[in-house]
Amino acid sequence: MSFTQHCNEIFNQAIRDYHVKDNVDTPINNPYDEGTIENRLYLKCWIDTVQWHFEDIIRDPNIDPAEALILKRRIDRSNQDRTDLVEQIDSYFRQVYSEVKPLPEATINTESPAWAVDRLSILALKIWHMREQAERQDASAEHRQKCQQKLDVLLEQQVDLGTAINQLLDDIQAGRKYMKVYRQMKMYNDPATNPILYQKKG
Repeated sequence: MSFTQHCNEIFNQAIRDYHVKDNVDTPINNPYDEGTIENRLYLKCWIDTVQWHFEDIIRDPNIDPAEALILKRRIDRSNQDRTDLVEQIDSYFRQVYSEVKPLPEATINTESPAWAVDRLSILALKIWHMREQAERQDASAEHRQKCQQKLDVLLEQQVDLGTAINQLLDDIQAGRKYMKVYRQMKMYNDPATNPILYQKKG
């Protein structure tokens, strides 16, 4: 089994587990041992799944503004957790390939492996929810057909992205590509760099 096939199995497991209760306040029950890449991948997709449903809820045109603000704060925290987790996954890759000596002609990729895995996790969610729409019995045949066509594209995209990630990892292991991890350094979450926050301290 390739690395991305393993990822997709774990992502689908996390999505299925979430939808048992389908509630954003459901506590996570991560089945994988702490410190393993499987644990990080499951947590990554769980965070993405909860945030997917946050984004659904906040688009309710009748949502109470006070509740919307609370939810926006939860989305902000979730985004930061997601970013931190991607960086943890990249640290895992750096450790795995720490002994690899890049070839003199080695090149850098446009994104790190973990950010590509982040896209794969989101894609698993799109596929899950598009399949729901394609199979919705209370929707019109036209709606289901359109969603099936979109689902077919998403499934093709999943194969292509998975193939590209596996090729990238093969290239890193062979020294044809090298990794560089840049921290996201999000300024708006930092009270020392967001002027709205640090000016209130004065």
